[in-house]
Amino acid sequence: MPIPATVLDQLRAVLGERLSTGASDLELHAASETFHRAPPPDAVAFPQTTDEVSQVLRICNDARVPVIGWGTGTSLEGHALAVHGGLVVDMMRMDRVLAVRPEDMQATVQPGVTREALNRELRATGLMFPVDPGANASLGGMAATRASGTTAVRYGTMRQNVLALEVVLADGTVIRTGTRAAKSSAGYDLTALIVGSEGTLGIITELTLRLHGQPEDVAAAVCAFATLEDAVNCVAQTMQMGIPMARIEFMDELAMRAVNLHLGSSYPEQPHLMVEFNGSPDAVKADAEAFGALAADHNGQGFAWATSLDDRNRLWAARHASYYAALRLRPGATGMSTDICVPMSELPGAVAAASADMHASGLLGDVVGHVGDGNFHVLMLLEPGNAEELAAAKGVATRMAERAIAVGGTISGEHGIGVGKRPLMAAQHGAAWGVMGTIKRALDPNNIMNPGKMVPDMN
Repeated sequence: MPIPATVLDQLRAVLGERLSTGASDLELHAASETFHRAPPPDAVAFPQTTDEVSQVLRICNDARVPVIGWGTGTSLEGHALAVHGGLVVDMMRMDRVLAVRPEDMQATVQPGVTREALNRELRATGLMFPVDPGANASLGGMAATRASGTTAVRYGTMRQNVLALEVVLADGTVIRTGTRAAKSSAGYDLTALIVGSEGTLGIITELTLRLHGQPEDVAAAVCAFATLEDAVNCVAQTMQMGIPMARIEFMDELAMRAVNLHLGSSYPEQPHLMVEFNGSPDAVKADAEAFGALAADHNGQGFAWATSLDDRNRLWAARHASYYAALRLRPGATGMSTDICVPMSELPGAVAAASADMHASGLLGDVVGHVGDGNFHVLMLLEPGNAEELAAAKGVATRMAERAIAVGGTISGEHGIGVGKRPLMAAQHGAAWGVMGTIKRALDPNNIMNPGKMVPDMN
């Protein structure tokens, strides 16, 4: 049911004109990067302080109004869609870098700071925040979805890089989790619980992040392979040999065709690996030579190096543009993107099976991935409103997930659950999924925080 007028009045008393019921704001906050859709929310709040978030949640909890957190809106599984209506809380006006502590290699930020904005702030310090999901996502959203990306193989995901949080719970209570210390054995790890909870337990209002030193030397390269199997087997052997990669990304032949169309590049339309090495000049040279030898053993060809910043940016632009580039292969199509993550020993078989299944199902799509940690993505291009294609694509995604579970993997390495993967949670977690529901009921007994996501239905 719509938000009662009396509740809207209470929210306006807190936010003033920063509570919107305008059609353009509602439509903007009903959008999704992929095929997932839901009706617009009833209203959108734009808080600027933790106290405002606390007051908003207290009002909504008393009135049983659903609350959905929002960052840049770049998630791929419909995480921020208001599937039960209610209030979207847009955190992008809380966008200050609160503190940078170079001596501790830490920064404290508000949730609306994007990863690119933080790294601009850090340029003079010799430090960087490395987690790179591709999109210029908000750091609050990245923590809520436990984001990772191209650099996770070396620097880890948001799980490893969030030290502490300030969180507002469903009833308006403000808590702090974690510390600035390097380690702690004091109680439950509530930071790890909130990171990846997708807004179902509370709204993040502050983050303390681990920073890393900017590498002394960086080199990147792109290399084509004769077959998908050659490229992925090269990745698996690279990781098994312990070559310290900063990035190692896979793109299949269709992805390369799309990038060429999108960027005007001229890469061979073959499977490619894109790699990066960080460290001292001697270490980078040795690591690159070791990888080059492995690539040659797996029929790698056309090895092209990029050592200048401009050349590296052009190389990684191809990888980061892959989603939007693929959409050009079928003008007017919508994308259905899914991911899984498997143990490295299972990666070659998992990628080959997913690609074969997609094409056998008569679907157009590509395979890309952060394959250095066993994570890859399939993007299927669907005609909007074509129920047969959508059913076929969902079948491919479900079988990918089932194969991942069967070999000890996960239904998602970085996309998260949202609405798209919630039906698969019981298969992966069994009785543990019910434990997640118990935690949800303890922290959010009225089920206002992003309802219809992550956990089993609450009675």
